[in-house]
Amino acid sequence: MSVVEVRKVKLDLEEVWHERGPRLDQPLRVAVVTAIVKNPYAGRFEPDLLPFMQSLREFGSDLSARLIAELGGATAVQAYGKGAIVGEDGELEHGATWHEAGGWAMREALGNPLAMVPSAKTIGGVGTRLMVPLGHIQASYVRSHYGTAEVTVWDGPRRDEIAFALAMATGGRIHARLGGLAADAIQGRDGLR
Repeated sequence: MSVVEVRKVKLDLEEVWHERGPRLDQPLRVAVVTAIVKNPYAGRFEPDLLPFMQSLREFGSDLSARLIAELGGATAVQAYGKGAIVGEDGELEHGATWHEAGGWAMREALGNPLAMVPSAKTIGGVGTRLMVPLGHIQASYVRSHYGTAEVTVWDGPRRDEIAFALAMATGGRIHARLGGLAADAIQGRDGLR
């Protein structure tokens, strides 16, 4: 399999100025790109999913580039996450093909940050809503950057499709004030602290 069959791509941008506290000088920007892709394994069991996962790598790179451009460049990105919604004729493992393909693509496009890319996946029908977890790109223990990005497409995924999503944000939660490792205290050795 060398071609990913895309039906549509949706790009969402959210700007948050405040959370009932002081208004920021610059908003937190959260962008999500979601692609509705034909599931080549819908309705059947396929023992080898690796060819599909490998074919998604270039696609993941393209979607990552779109997000980074929307947010003003790689240096603006502080948090990321990924997700998949598998249509009803698929299985959860079909969504897991995005773990490596989507996560690898985002990390490469951002200069190979150290932290793992948080992820969520589910099986659902048209209009299913998925909350994708976000985390700091360099250190998973940066509590202020634990957040979510909403993934939903009004007409997808259909039974034989998968919605693959990538999310990036320019910062952490607005008015975060619950302690933990601060972003400016990251040591950058292991992706955790």
